Amino acid sequence: MSIKFCTQCGHPMTRQIPQDDDHVREVCASCGHIHYENPKMVVGTIPVFQDRILMCKRNIEPRKGCWTLPAGYLENEESVQQGAVRETLEETRVEVRILSPYRMFNILFVDQVYLMFIAELLSQDFGPTTESTDVRLFSQSDIPWNEIAFDVIRETLDDYFKDRGNARHYAFKPQDFGFKIKDLEFSPSSGGVIADTLF
Repeated sequence: MSIKFCTQCGHPMTRQIPQDDDHVREVCASCGHIHYENPKMVVGTIPVFQDRILMCKRNIEPRKGCWTLPAGYLENEESVQQGAVRETLEETRVEVRILSPYRMFNILFVDQVYLMFIAELLSQDFGPTTESTDVRLFSQSDIPWNEIAFDVIRETLDDYFKDRGNARHYAFKPQDFGFKIKDLEFSPSSGGVIADTLF
């Protein structure tokens, strides 16, 4: 969404390439203030309890009524770890402890970067919140795959269960769940997204 009026002086904005820049920006026609629009950072967790993971059913748009992992926009003045823990608490009412970074996704077609952590539940006192109508622990066979809210969540879950299946022991070990960076790109031919592993 483009900015219509300057947040500094209230005058209308114009779209132009500022001097010594190479991108079209929103520039105030009066005071010359440049409004930079940058990608949104989304942080979240895969909350793990034994062999199950905690998921929540969204109570807000977009994709209200679909299942997801707890995640949301990073706030100012918080680390990515703090943001992921906060979002998990807000959406599931439970405290978690970060174990390891797991996936980062570049989603250029919606100007977002997702960073997902593996985390462990510190209690089983989870439940619905204003943001979630239902919160449940799922085993792999019970995941509601046809009701997953976002492709990035489906990709995260798919990777997680593949890595867990390849692990040689039950206890969590970071080397079994290696950190990867992926691009998610929209595919016009399929109407969906495709994932490309970068690192």
